[in-house]
Amino acid sequence: MSVQIDAVILAGGMARRMGGIDKGLVELNNKPMISHTIERVQPQVNRIIINANRNQQQYAELGFEVISDQETGYLGPLAGMVTAMANTKADFLLVVPCDSPMLPMDLCERLYASLKEANADVAVASDGEYDQPVVMLLKPELKQSMQEFLDAGDRKIFLWYAQHEHVITSFADQPNAFFNVNTLEQKLVIENAK
Repeated sequence: MSVQIDAVILAGGMARRMGGIDKGLVELNNKPMISHTIERVQPQVNRIIINANRNQQQYAELGFEVISDQETGYLGPLAGMVTAMANTKADFLLVVPCDSPMLPMDLCERLYASLKEANADVAVASDGEYDQPVVMLLKPELKQSMQEFLDAGDRKIFLWYAQHEHVITSFADQPNAFFNVNTLEQKLVIENAK
């Protein structure tokens, strides 16, 4: 692909279901969970940015630029996305969470193909059954729209992208690719599966 695509890995949340420990740094098969996400995303994009609101030094040691939410108060994934949009000059931004260690190796390619085919501004991944609103490819010029949405007090990603030309991209052939590690029990499931 001749287009420039940056990725932001969202690691800025409070991880309440994980007891408040920083999910991206939780050890999964002997390395931080975010490292699994990086390994899957890095071959697909030009550059990776990590969005983190704590433990920034530990994230920086992974060798990527680390940005913190411009907004204070842990406003959710949109706050990380809008900050990343302000920190990229790429044509598109791939958004992924830090707690999905089995993301598709063809994620970017397929999101981009469906976005172009639909002439959309946003392509959102689906596992075939459920949309995955924190896994998307979008145009950074949507930053102002997202900022206004946040400023209005809205937090729900699907309500934001519903305002734009968007396409849902099915990964029904890889239904486990978006398995999300939110609890220590789910971490064990992944470790036992690998």
